[in-house]
Amino acid sequence: MAEPKRLSPDDARLLALESAAIAGHTLKMIVVEPGHDAMDLDRLRAHVDARLGSGSRGRERVALPEPHWITDDAFDVAAHVRRRDGTAGIDERGAWAVAGELMSERLDHRRPLWAFDLVGPLADGREVIVSRIHHAMADGISCLRFLDEVLWEQASGAPPSRRTAPAPSAQEAVRTRRHELRRLPATLVREFGHRVRRSALDREIGAARELAVTSVPLAELKAIGTSRPTRATVNDVLLASVCGGLRAWLGTVGGHAVRLRAQVPVSLHHREEDPADLGNRDSFLNVDLPLAEHDPLARLDRISGETAVRKAAGDAQELYDLFHALARCSPLERAAGRIAAGPHEFSLAISNVPGPRGALTVVGRPVGALHSVAEPAQRHALRVSALSYAGTVAVGVCTDPEALPGISGLADAIGASLTELRHAVSG
Repeated sequence: MAEPKRLSPDDARLLALESAAIAGHTLKMIVVEPGHDAMDLDRLRAHVDARLGSGSRGRERVALPEPHWITDDAFDVAAHVRRRDGTAGIDERGAWAVAGELMSERLDHRRPLWAFDLVGPLADGREVIVSRIHHAMADGISCLRFLDEVLWEQASGAPPSRRTAPAPSAQEAVRTRRHELRRLPATLVREFGHRVRRSALDREIGAARELAVTSVPLAELKAIGTSRPTRATVNDVLLASVCGGLRAWLGTVGGHAVRLRAQVPVSLHHREEDPADLGNRDSFLNVDLPLAEHDPLARLDRISGETAVRKAAGDAQELYDLFHALARCSPLERAAGRIAAGPHEFSLAISNVPGPRGALTVVGRPVGALHSVAEPAQRHALRVSALSYAGTVAVGVCTDPEALPGISGLADAIGASLTELRHAVSG
C-alpha cells in the first residue's frame, strides 16, 4: 500500500488554525469584462473540470486523524464552481460585500478545499469569480499556480506569471547553513528584539469580514523606488504607502501609534519546483512602520534601509530553518510559535505577491482586474494583501467590521499616501 500523502508540518499547522473566527482560506477576485451574455456556468464548470488532472490537489481532500491528502472519489465540480444567487445587477461595492460574505463562509472539509463562486453580472456587465483556496492547500505563490492550472488562460506571448529564486545545490546549502548558524543570534535580535505596544489593531475578531481595495500602477511604485538615493524596492514603496495610510486613518478608529511593526511574508519557493506542487513554503520579516515620521520620503527611506539589512542577512531563511528545527520538539515549537505570532511582536501582516504580468482570459473573457484578500487573525485585526496583474498592483484590506469599522477609509488613505509619495518625489 502506498504511503499516505501527509500534509507538511506547515500545511497541517494552518489547517489546525481554524476556529470560530478563522476560516483558513485566502480569496482572489477575478473580474472579467462584459460579454454578449452572462458567463455560462456549465461551460465554466466543464473548463475547470477538464483542466484538473487526475493527480491534482484540486481533486484531493484532507483525511484524518493524521492529516493527509486522499483522492475524493465523489468529486463533483458542480459543488466547487457555483453561481451566487441574487447578485445580478449589483454594483462593484455590492460585489465586494458578497466577497466579504464568502470570505466568512467555511470550505467543506468533506471535499477538496477550494471553491469558485460566480458573482453577477454586475450592473455594468462585468462578472466576478470569487476564488477561495484554503491556506493548508496553497500559499500566495502556489495559489496562483493552482489558478494557472485550472482557471485562466495566458494571453498569447505573455511572459511567465512568477519569478522565484533558483534552488541552491546541496553543497551550497551546507556551506550556507553553517554560516547562518553563526548569524542566528543577530537575526533573533532584529526580528524579535523590539516588542511593540498594544495598538488599535490589537483586537479580538469574529467571523464577519469586510473588504476594500485600492489599485495603483506598478510603474509608479517602481519610479518612486528608483528615485531614492538608495534604491527602494516595489515592496518597500508598498510598505511606505500602507504606513502613510495607517498614519492618516488610525485616528478615525480611535487609535494612534508612533510605530507599528508589520510582519511581511517572504516566499521561499524556487524555480526548480514542479509547477503542480502546492503547499506552503513561506517565512517572514518583521519591519517597523514609522508612523510618527511626517515626511513621506523619510518614511520610505527608513523602511527601505531596514528591509535591505534583513534581506542581506538572510533573516527569512534563518527563521524558516529555525522553526522547522524546533518542529522536532513540539513544546518548543508551540512556545516559539505563540511568541512569534503574538501582538507584542507585530501589529499587522502585509503581503505582496507578484502575479501574472500579461493579460489573462477565462473561457475567452478578458480578465480586467485581479484582487487578493487574506484573513486577519486574533489580536491582529487588520490584514493587507497586494497582488500585481498586468501592470497594476491591487492592495486589498480585510478585517472584521465589528472590530475595525470603516475599512474602506483605509483603502482610500493608502491610495492617498501613494499620491503623497509621488508628489514628494516629483516636487
